[in-house]
Amino acid sequence: MHVIYSIPSLYNWRRNLESLNARIGFVPTMGALHAGHLSLIHRARKQCGTVVVSVFVNPLQFGPSEDLDRYPRSFNTDRRLCREAGVDLLFAPRPEEFYPSDFQTAVTVHRLTQRWEGEARPTHFQGVSTVVTKLFCAVRPHLVYFGQKDYQQCLVVKQIIRDLNLDIRLMRCPTIRESDGLAVSSRNRHLPANQRIKAGLLSKALCQGEDAIKDGERKVRTIQARMQGILRNNPDVHVEYLAICNADTLEPLTQLQGTVVLLGAVRIGKVRLIDNRLVQCPHQVLNRK
Repeated sequence: MHVIYSIPSLYNWRRNLESLNARIGFVPTMGALHAGHLSLIHRARKQCGTVVVSVFVNPLQFGPSEDLDRYPRSFNTDRRLCREAGVDLLFAPRPEEFYPSDFQTAVTVHRLTQRWEGEARPTHFQGVSTVVTKLFCAVRPHLVYFGQKDYQQCLVVKQIIRDLNLDIRLMRCPTIRESDGLAVSSRNRHLPANQRIKAGLLSKALCQGEDAIKDGERKVRTIQARMQGILRNNPDVHVEYLAICNADTLEPLTQLQGTVVLLGAVRIGKVRLIDNRLVQCPHQVLNRK
């Protein structure tokens, strides 16, 4: 496995690869690799001749009061996990090279970032959009792999690819979960034991909404009330949003049909968790007396 730290070295590696005509699969990460990341790498390994993973804690996607300094960093472990998973290239750019002192450019996706995570974290998606665009330009992959856990992010990246006419295919991969349904995340390690027990409630709330839709419920307020009911009696769980949205636009729905997405974000102590469920509404609605 090659490990590259500089952009010029990455360019040289990429030029040398062109003669091999290999399909490149790319998994961008901020490190602290876990089972979710590894599932993306394994899928890329099955589908591509060359697999690239980036490890870069992107400062642009953290707000002034967010946890940039607390974000876990474990590069030696990440490098070992990448080697064991069959990664061909690990790209770990230095922040000062990736964002030099005179850096002035930003990439912004407008409508998709106005609600939910974009409203809760106003500078987040501009930072995400800028870093993934820079990484795509540097790596020039054919396929890129993102987890469904960050559903809004997947849609934002898909929009970037479409709007900028990038010759890249986005592969959205299933969320990897703990035994209690909690979506695997680098931030889970910050949960103390007493709070970790309650962290799985977000997944349970979204599953409650999914079950209600599949049982034929179509009243948005009723479905939201059922989800809220799972979390209501837990004072340590602060709900930021529980929403039922169009799966493509993320606009909140008043009538349910086709594929919808249930989105949720909560805070448990100092840790913020997000999750989602994609639900295909049954064509036949049950008669309710």
